[in-house]
Amino acid sequence: MNNLDKQYLELLDDILVNGTSKDDRTGTGTFSVFGRQIRHDMRDGFPLLTTKKMAWKTMTKELLWFLSGDTNIKWLVENKCNIWNGDAYKAYLNRSAVKHQWKRGGDVADMETFLDVVKNEHDVDFGDLGPVYGKQWRDWNGNDQIKNLIKGIKENPDSRRHMVTAWNVGELDQMVLPPCHYGFQCYVRDGKYLSLMWNQRSVDTFLGLPFNISSYGLLLLMLAKECDLIPDQLIGNLGDVHLYKNHVEQAIEQTKREPYPLPDMKLTSNHNFRAAMKGNMNEIDLNDFILLGYQSHPSIKAKLSN
Repeated sequence: MNNLDKQYLELLDDILVNGTSKDDRTGTGTFSVFGRQIRHDMRDGFPLLTTKKMAWKTMTKELLWFLSGDTNIKWLVENKCNIWNGDAYKAYLNRSAVKHQWKRGGDVADMETFLDVVKNEHDVDFGDLGPVYGKQWRDWNGNDQIKNLIKGIKENPDSRRHMVTAWNVGELDQMVLPPCHYGFQCYVRDGKYLSLMWNQRSVDTFLGLPFNISSYGLLLLMLAKECDLIPDQLIGNLGDVHLYKNHVEQAIEQTKREPYPLPDMKLTSNHNFRAAMKGNMNEIDLNDFILLGYQSHPSIKAKLSN
């Protein structure tokens, strides 16, 4: 059994057995535990769960979008990445509640119309999420944290300040959703191995966490390539670790599955990382990411709570 799936399935069991029933902002309700950790050695393979099929290209698109510093879902929608559609639509409706009407005709747009406008027009009222992850990573009060991180790793690898944070207290009320995974730190060992540890306050264990693990794993691969280092350890520090109550049956189903060996991820170049960093999203080519040997159980559908 690969150790990543093993840890994840044990975490699901932990919540199912020990979780405290809690209310939450979505009205769905959760079973929750507090203070857990995921650890993965990148030499064991790419951290992509095998006990359910993962939409790894969707995860990849979101990460590149973060790195670009963008906060509007237009590029995501154009590229069939729908992770943020619900939050963006809620943000639009909240603005509409203040304005009382959709300025193009007096009616509030339904989701289909909303997404059509996002794709085909340039209107900041449609699709903007406020200063979420990418904005903070690339422009925290004028500071580009990702560029500073890379510069620091290259010039002073033994520093204890290789950190990026998205938890900008002064701008939280402008965000459609405060960051769940709010910061990460890098560590260089022996001048050639790069590790990454991320911190997450709120962990949607069934739907969100598998994406978070793979996303930070891919970020570690790209940072290591950019800094000419070898990917080493991936660590996740998890705060409120929860299962939504409408995900319990799905979680039980997944715990009964036997994991397959982990796949490998090869980057033919760091073209996509550099294109995203420059905001040249039209140059993104997912063929530069080669996933090798991915065998998984079928996907398990579950409703997103937002």
